[in-house]
Amino acid sequence: MSFNPLIQRAAAASLFALALTAHAQAPAPADPYLWLEEVSAERAMTWVRERNAVTEAELQAWPDYAATRDSIRAILDSRERIAAVTRQGERWVNIWRDERNPRGLWRSTTLDEYRKTSPAWETLLDVDALARAEGENWVFKGADCLAPAYQRCLLQLSRGGADATVVREFDLRTRQFVARGFALPEAKSRVVWISADEVYVSTDFGPGSLTESGYARQIKRWRRGDPLSAATLAFEVQPTDVSAWVTIERTPGQERTVFTRSVNFHSRAHWHLRNGTLHPIAVAGDAMFRFWGERVLVELRSDLRQGDRLFVRGSLLVADATTFLHGAPHFDVLFSPTATRSLAAYSTTRASVLLNVLDNVAGRLEERRWVDGQWQSREVKAPSPGTLTVTALHDPQLTQDGLTEHYLLNYVDFLTPNRLLLGRSGSDALDTLKTQPAFFDSQGMRVEQRFARSSDGTRIPYFVIWPRDAKADGSNPTLMYGYGGFRVSQKPFYSGSVGSAWLARGGVYVVANIRGGGEFGPAWHQAALRDKRQNSFDDFAAVAQDLIATRVTQARHLGITGGSQGGLLTATVMLQRPDLFGAVVSQVPLLDMQRYHRLLAGASWVAEYGNPDLPEDWAFISRYSPYQNVKAGVKLPPVMFTTSTRDDRVHPGHARKMAARMLEQGHRVSYYENIEGGHGLAADNTQRASISALTWAFLWTHLGRDAP
Repeated sequence: MSFNPLIQRAAAASLFALALTAHAQAPAPADPYLWLEEVSAERAMTWVRERNAVTEAELQAWPDYAATRDSIRAILDSRERIAAVTRQGERWVNIWRDERNPRGLWRSTTLDEYRKTSPAWETLLDVDALARAEGENWVFKGADCLAPAYQRCLLQLSRGGADATVVREFDLRTRQFVARGFALPEAKSRVVWISADEVYVSTDFGPGSLTESGYARQIKRWRRGDPLSAATLAFEVQPTDVSAWVTIERTPGQERTVFTRSVNFHSRAHWHLRNGTLHPIAVAGDAMFRFWGERVLVELRSDLRQGDRLFVRGSLLVADATTFLHGAPHFDVLFSPTATRSLAAYSTTRASVLLNVLDNVAGRLEERRWVDGQWQSREVKAPSPGTLTVTALHDPQLTQDGLTEHYLLNYVDFLTPNRLLLGRSGSDALDTLKTQPAFFDSQGMRVEQRFARSSDGTRIPYFVIWPRDAKADGSNPTLMYGYGGFRVSQKPFYSGSVGSAWLARGGVYVVANIRGGGEFGPAWHQAALRDKRQNSFDDFAAVAQDLIATRVTQARHLGITGGSQGGLLTATVMLQRPDLFGAVVSQVPLLDMQRYHRLLAGASWVAEYGNPDLPEDWAFISRYSPYQNVKAGVKLPPVMFTTSTRDDRVHPGHARKMAARMLEQGHRVSYYENIEGGHGLAADNTQRASISALTWAFLWTHLGRDAP
C-alpha cells in the first residue's frame, strides 16, 4: 500500500433505489469542474500532469526526500520480509515483489522448505517477464486453483492495479496459459470452478448485464470449449442491487452451492441449489454464514430472537447445516460479545473453531471444540496485546492430510515486527516459522492506549506511539490516522515506513479507534451509519482535542491522514475543525458526496452513507460533504490530495475536483495523481516509495518543529 499501511479498501456493495428517484431533489447548480471526472480526457490529464509537476517540484526539494524514498524502497524490497503464503494442496504459494521483480514472481515451495531461513522456491509465473512479452503493465491479482489436484488455475491480471482484471486459465504442470482455455477480457469478473470442464462466471456480458454499481448482475454456467455467448443463465439479480455471487462448499459428502443477491453493502439474500432448484435460505440479511462440514457458523450483525431465546448482535452461532438450510436450526452460541470484547474473525480446523477476539482492541485467541456432547472453550496462550491473524490449514478435499488441526498465527504490534507461528488446536505450543527483522530502531519508543470523550460522552480509544525521549510538552510533530467506516477495525500494525520516516525522526504517531469501525462489534459500526456519520467526525476531533489538551502536541504540529473512507474523514474534519490541525493528507478519497453514487462503484455504498438523490438523505449528507462545504475566506491548514488515474473503485474525480476548487478559492493545496496504481495508489514498490516520500515531505514541511 501507499504511505499509510492502514488505508483500507472498502469492498463494493449497496442499494441504489431507482424507484425512489421520482422524489429526488432539484438539480444542483452546475459544477464548473465536472470535466475533471473524464478520467483519461486530454484536458483532464493535462491538468493532472501540471499539478503533479508543481507538487513534485515543491516536495522533492525537501532535503531528506531522496534518502526517505530510497529507505522506504529498500524496506519494501527487503529479502528479509516474511513471504506471506497460502496453502494450496502440498504447495505453499506466494507472490513476491522486490527490486528485481517489481511486478512479482508467483512461486511455490513446501512446508519443510518454508521452515528454512532461505527456502528453495519454484517459480510458477514471472509477472515481469509476462508484462514485457505482452507489452502490458500487469499487476498480479490472485489465482483460484481447482482442488484437489491444484493443477489448473484461473489467474487474474490487472492493468496498472485497477480492480478490473483479465482472467486466464493457467496449467501449473506446463507453466503455460491453457490454449483455448477459460479466458475473459478486462472486467470486474469472478469465475468459480464447478469441475475441470465447467465454471460459473459473472462478468460484463454486454448491455444490461451490470448493476448500477458496475458489478455483474448475472451468473452463467460456462462449459469448456463453448464461446462465452453460449453460457447459460444460472442466477440473476436486479440492476439496483450491488452484485450477484456464488460460492461452492466442496467438502466431500457435504457439497453445497449457494447463490447470493447482494442487495446493499449490509444486506444479502441467499439461495441453496438443491436438486436443480433454488431454495431460499431463511437467515437475516445482514448475517454472515459459512459451512463447516456438517455444521454452519452464523455471525450476527443484528439481534436474533428464536422462540424465547435472544442472540445479541456480534454473536457467533453454530447449528446443523441441514436443518439450517431447511429453515429449522437449533443454535448454540460459540461467542457472545461484551462491552469491550468483539469477534474480529474466526477460522476452522477439522475439529475446532479458532476465535480471533478483540478485547479493548487487543488481540486474543480462543478455541471452541465439541467434546462429549458439548462445546468446550479455552484461551490459547498467544502473543499479546497486538494484532493476531489466524488461518487454519485444514483442507477437507485432501484424503491424506497431516495438517487438519494446524493453523498459522501471525502476531504484530506497533513496535514488534511480524512473527509467523505454527499452532495446533488443543495445544498452547506455537512453533516459530518466521520472524521479520526490525526496519527501524524502536529502542526507547513506547505505546500507550488512551481514551478521549466524544461530544456525546462516548469513550473513544486511541493508541499513541511515542518516539524515544519524547515528552508531553506540546512540541511534538504528531500524525493521527483514522478510517471510521464499513466495520473496518484499526488494530496495531508494524510499518517500516512509519517507523523510519516518522517515529525515528521524532514524530508521534496516533491511531484513533472511532465509531464506524468494528472495534467493538456491529454496534460500534452502526453508530456512524448514514445520518449518524457525524459521530465518526466528532470522535476524530475529540481525539485531536485530547492530544492538544494533554500536551502531546499542539494544533500547528498536529496532522491527520486517511485513505478512501478515511480520506473523506480527514477532509471533512479539516473543514469542520480547521483550528485543530497543521496539515491534512487525504488519499484516494470520497469528497463529492452529492455525486459519489454516480461515479464508478459509488452506488454500492449507499447503505453506508445514504442516497443523496433523496431530500431526506441529502439533508444530512449535505452538512458534511467536503466538495459542497469548502469555502473561500476560511483559514484552512495545508492539505495534500493523492489519488490514482487507474482507481476504478473511488473515482479520481473526487480528489481532482476538490483540489481544483480549493486552489480557485486560494487554499494551500498539494495534489499528486499516480497514473497507475488502482485504489492502492501504486502498482509497484518504486511507485509506493515515491508517493510515500512525497507525503512524508509534505508532513515534515508543515508539521516539523521548525515549520512556519
